[in-house]
Amino acid sequence: MIHVHQFPCLSDNYGFLVHDTDSHQTVAIDTPDGKAYLLEAAMKGWTITQIWNTHWHPDHAGGNAVIQGETGCTIVGPAELTGKFPVDRVVSHADTVKLGDVEAQVIDVSGHTNGHIAFHLPSANMAFVGDAVFALGCGRMFEGEPRQFWESLSRIKALPPQTLLYCAHEYTASNAKFALHADPDNVALRAYADEIAAKRAKNEPTVPTRLERELATNPFLRADDPDLMQRWGGGEPYETFAALRAAKDSF
Repeated sequence: MIHVHQFPCLSDNYGFLVHDTDSHQTVAIDTPDGKAYLLEAAMKGWTITQIWNTHWHPDHAGGNAVIQGETGCTIVGPAELTGKFPVDRVVSHADTVKLGDVEAQVIDVSGHTNGHIAFHLPSANMAFVGDAVFALGCGRMFEGEPRQFWESLSRIKALPPQTLLYCAHEYTASNAKFALHADPDNVALRAYADEIAAKRAKNEPTVPTRLERELATNPFLRADDPDLMQRWGGGEPYETFAALRAAKDSF
C-alpha cells in the first residue's frame, strides 16, 4: 500500500514522501529542503531510499546531496540534472521506475524546463507533476516553447480523470484569480474558486487536485476549448495556450 506524506517546505513548496508499506521503501519527490525531508521522514519512522526529481531547479533538486549523504539513497531524474545536482540514474519519457513493486511511468512534461518530467503511478491513481501543472495553473515557460508545453499538458490531460495531481507549490489562490479573468463564464470554476478561498482562509492545502476537476476549470488545460480559443484568439490550441501564458505572466 502507498502512503503519501505531504508537508509545507520553503516559502510555498510542498514536500512529498511516498512510502510503500510492503517493501518499506520511501521515495522523496523532489528535494527543496534536504534537512526538512530528513526530519519529516524521521518523524514518520521512514528511511528515504530513493529521490525522484522532476526537474533541475534548486527548489526541486537542491536537497539531493544532503539527503543522499545521510541515507545513501538512489537519485533518479532527467538528464538536465547532470552537472547541477547529484543524479544516479537518468530517465526520460516512457521509462519506468519502481518503489518496491509499485511502478511509476515517466512522462515528458517539458516546457517549464526543457527536461521536466512527471511520475505517474497508475495503480495508485496519482501523478507527481512538479511545476508542469498546478491547481488552476501551470508553470512559467522558462525554457520551452508554447507548442512543446501544450503537448506536455496534453499528455497530462490524457491520464485517467480520477488521477490525483500532486503539484509542487501552493499557488492556487492566485491561479484562481487569473482563471476567473481568463474564463469568467465557467460556472464550475467559480464554485471551485470559492472552495479554494475557504480552504486558504483556514490555511488548508489545495493540493493534491483531481485531474477531472482541472479538466473542467483550469484554463491552461482547456486551451483547446472552442470558447476559450475564440476569447483568446488562438487559431490552434497551442496558440491559445501561448496567449494565456503570456497574459498570466503579466497579470
